[in-house]
Amino acid sequence: MRLRIAGAVLLSAAAYYVYLPLPSGVSEPWKLMLLDALFRSCVHAGEVAEALGLCHHVHFLNGAVTWLEVIEARSSPTVEVSDTLLGGVSARVFQAKGGQNLKRGIVYFHGGGWSLLSARMRSYDLLCRKMAEDLDAVVVSVDYRLAPDAVFPDQYHDALAVARAFISDQVLERYHLDPDRLCISGDSSGGNLAAAVAQELGSDDSLTVRFKAQALIYPVLQALDFHTPSYQQNQAVPILYRPRMAHFWLLYLGANPSLEPLLLANNHSALDQQAISAATRSKLDWTALLPSEHKKSFRPVVVETGSAGLLDEVPALLDVRAAPLLAEEAVLGKTPKAYVLTCEYDVLRDDGLMYARRLRDAGVPVTSDHYEDGFHGCVAFAYLPVMSSVGRRSMENYIRWLDQNL
Repeated sequence: MRLRIAGAVLLSAAAYYVYLPLPSGVSEPWKLMLLDALFRSCVHAGEVAEALGLCHHVHFLNGAVTWLEVIEARSSPTVEVSDTLLGGVSARVFQAKGGQNLKRGIVYFHGGGWSLLSARMRSYDLLCRKMAEDLDAVVVSVDYRLAPDAVFPDQYHDALAVARAFISDQVLERYHLDPDRLCISGDSSGGNLAAAVAQELGSDDSLTVRFKAQALIYPVLQALDFHTPSYQQNQAVPILYRPRMAHFWLLYLGANPSLEPLLLANNHSALDQQAISAATRSKLDWTALLPSEHKKSFRPVVVETGSAGLLDEVPALLDVRAAPLLAEEAVLGKTPKAYVLTCEYDVLRDDGLMYARRLRDAGVPVTSDHYEDGFHGCVAFAYLPVMSSVGRRSMENYIRWLDQNL
């Protein structure tokens, strides 16, 4: 009897830890709850390890990811897979066998808040392998350096180095790439890197080969407003909580983590911050850039008096290489046609929607692919053991867009 009681108590405790009151529209919520519970457990364990002086909490988390998810490069009858260096940066290459003499080419940057995950993870391996096979393509999945060991602009420089190498004559010839069918892509923080690199290369008049498309999956694009409607609506929706995104930004920018409450209060973008011009504020003015169905009844959070010296301490908050949404319209207009995937239950939804709007205003053809039942990271839910309907749909539609536009 005592064992039964103890078992019931443990089961109840586990259910309490796993259960979250999610919005009713979220696709297959229990799968998201289970993955989030696993991630929260690893985060808490990492925090304990750091408190004990054993290692940085991010190192603990990446160690867990390596143990659970990282797999070796394994070729198949249809795709050759290898680990290599491109532009001096580690990458995993997926090369379709047979097919056309000249292949499509895609550079892909993984997500993880510029500090977590790897191109060698099972979920990214499966995604890039399918892209290579379905598109008769060569896909380069990039293992850029991660925070806290590397901070901005290191990740950006890695992404730019790979992209430049990818469009070089040497690499085009090595992988039999069609120079007219190249795409740069990524998810979350990887979408940030893809957008930033697309802006840089689009403005480089010396290039003879250019990317023809940019495909951004729930990208993070600005850190000046943590009270957009999607940040307000989804602040407690896993797996990317609002405070966690602020934490990732501070890690990426090499800033003091104690600044997190100031960012979450929008103190860094207060009206008395003279470094932020009216023109800069207009580039992320969601009251003008978002359609009414996404603004809903939310109101802007505008702080009159902020924290003096904060932007001097973290100047990269205004750097367009870190925050591509802040780019000038002339720069945006030189970037390639775009695909922007957004999810209703994602704090980053409005970053993507505003960027899609600004790209259109700059004359760039844009496909906006929004999932009313989607959540941050849903493309990773395309395969077992966490396969969900929105995961399969979003992955298949993303690859279909590449097929039709590349």
